[in-house]
Order: sequence, then C-alpha cells, then structure tokens
Amino acid sequence: MNILNLVKIAITALLRNKIRSLLTMLGIIIGISSVIAMVSLGQASTINVKKEFSAMGSNLIMVMPSWQRRGGVNMGNTNSKCLTSKDYKLISNNTRYIKYISPMVNASAQGIYGSKNHPCLINGVSPDFLEIRNFELERGIMFDEQNIKELAKVCVIGQTVLKELFPSEDPIGKVIRFGNIPMKVIGILKSKGSSQDGQDPDDIVFAPYTTIQRRFMAINHYNMFYASATSEEESELAATELTYILRNSHKIDGNKEDDFEIMTQEAIISSISKVTQALTILLSAIASISLVVGGIGIMNIMYVTVTERTKEIGLRMAIGAQNKDILLQFLAESIILSLIGGIIGIIFGLILSYILAIVLNWPYVLSIKAIFISFFVCAATGIFFGWYPAKKAARLDPIAALRYE
Repeated sequence: MNILNLVKIAITALLRNKIRSLLTMLGIIIGISSVIAMVSLGQASTINVKKEFSAMGSNLIMVMPSWQRRGGVNMGNTNSKCLTSKDYKLISNNTRYIKYISPMVNASAQGIYGSKNHPCLINGVSPDFLEIRNFELERGIMFDEQNIKELAKVCVIGQTVLKELFPSEDPIGKVIRFGNIPMKVIGILKSKGSSQDGQDPDDIVFAPYTTIQRRFMAINHYNMFYASATSEEESELAATELTYILRNSHKIDGNKEDDFEIMTQEAIISSISKVTQALTILLSAIASISLVVGGIGIMNIMYVTVTERTKEIGLRMAIGAQNKDILLQFLAESIILSLIGGIIGIIFGLILSYILAIVLNWPYVLSIKAIFISFFVCAATGIFFGWYPAKKAARLDPIAALRYE
C-alpha cells in the first residue's frame, strides 16, 4: 500500500471521532509538555545559579572554620577561633594565586539616626572586599588601611540602609549610632538588586574589620576569609595553596583533619548544578509517567477501534488487502495520534517554559535536545502501544469479520 494513501486513510479514520482522538492524545500532550518544561527549567536554574554566584564575586574562595559532626548531628565549629591575624598575614605575604583577601567579622546591631532606626548586619572587612565581592561605590569613599590600623569608627552603607535611615537627606558625613558606638558614613554602595535566595544584598553595612573585632565583638579572631583567585583556571591551585599555608600555621600534621574549610566558587556552582540536574531528571521522570498513561490510552482506543471496524477489516481482506496492509493501517493511526499529540505537547511545553521563566524571573532556555528526544519518544510510543492492537486486526479471519455484527 502506498504510504501517502496509508496516511490519508489513517487521518480520515481518526477524524471520524475527533473528540475521542483528542482525548486519546491528551496524555501524550501533557507528558511531552511537562518533560520539556522541566528540562527547560532545570537548565535555566543552572544558568541562574552560575549568574548568582558570578554576581557574588570573581573567582571567589571562602575560608571558614570547619563543622564537626557526630552520629550525623552537627556539633558546631571544631574551632570557631581558628582563623587569626597570623593566618591573614601569612596568606597575604606568601600566596601566588590569591589576588585579593579580606577577613570578615560579623555583628548585628540596631542602626539609629535621629528618630529612625533599622536592624543592620555590620560586616567588618578590609578595603579589598569590594573587589572580591564585586561591590561598587555610588558616592563617597571606601575606608583604607589607615582606618583599619586606627580602628576607625567609619562605615559604608547599602541602598536599603540608605532608604531606611536617610530617606530624604545625604548620609555622607552623618553619624549612625549602633548601640553606644557612633559610626560616620563615608560612602554609599551601588545597588546589587534582588537575590534569588530571598536575602537583600543591599541591606548591609561595611566597616573596618578591626573596628568590629575590638569595639563591637571584643574578639581577636575572624569569622571567615573571603579571597579572590588570580584567575578562574587557578582557583583550585589557590585553594591548594591556602590549605598548605593554613595547615602549617595551625600545626596540622599527617592525616589529621583540617580545622577549616575552603570552598571555591566553581566547586559550589558544580555541587548546586548537580543537585538541580538530579532534580530535573527526577521531575522529568515523574512527568514521563503521563506518557506511559497516554500510551496505554492509545492502546485502549486502538483495541476499541479494531472491534468497531471488524466488519470493515473483513471487507478489506475480502477485496484483496493483505495482513500487512491491515497491520500498517492501524499502526499508522496509532503513530499519527502519538506524533500529533507530541507536536502539540512540544508547542505547549515551549509556551509553558516561557511563562514559567517570566514568572520566576529566570532565563528562558530552549532545549533542542529535549525537543528531539520528545519527538522520538512520541514515535516510539505510537509504535510500541499501537503494535499489538494492529497485529490483532491483521490476524482477524476475513469470513468471521464479515459476519461480525
């Protein structure tokens, strides 16, 4: 039988029961559109993670006290005071692959100016922190090494703090009181915008780390180090270099565990990307269940169709149609049902992906691979689930079929 005639006959047969054909395709449509949307969102989330971490800083490396676990329970830092000024000096003077490094000491305090107040997170850092974390000044100046030595009571504020405490005046030169400690505002940071983790990167205050250490916290250690590698390719070398310096500084010998953790930007992105990829595969697998349901629906409808058209099959056989012609006819109907459902599903999937990308404010990713795989799955579904009903039709006895009522 001519393939073109076969397709025409199959389409004509399907159009006799338009609603039934549409409902049969529904499982395929839902399955394909869901898979494409999940794959697209998975890839978009990976891009978004990379974008978020790139905004945090260039070739970022974080050094912090390590966490201790016993029996799966987090016991806190092994030694929360392990990062000291000695470590900072050794790293500053003996590294080849570190471009910038800054200690960090955190303090929380209520910022008060006049009749206004706002809870603030004050980060004690070095001047290099702006370069490490890609912060820029909008106005004013950043504190310098002299301010660090003098434990100067100066600070640089983010846009959220500016709006809360200085909604209608210039804060440069004004004094914010944090508890009993007055801090002079010498600079304003440019807005960082929104963050996907729900935190406000503009709700921040920077001050000399020595000021926060001594005046606010009365401590001699640091909470962590932020560093920037000389290049992305040398991030791992920088991490290895930091490990060597800190192990020597902390007198950690042999196979003893480090009392610190080093995390590179690439390692963090890679770990999160693996998680998002695993979730994408899982969600796609769940969405694919509807493809199986759709395939079973096709098989069910084709069985019904064979029963309804038993007399037609007998008549075709009586006028010379061979078993393979009957087989191909019903198989063609099954494949066409599946492919049309797949094409509609692909279109809906792309539209759904685009809508979700806008709603979530994520980049829109068109996955050509997912589209090709979906199209292949549609054809395979039509063949797999349509084969047995088509084979049953081809095996009908022509005489019994003609007598069928």
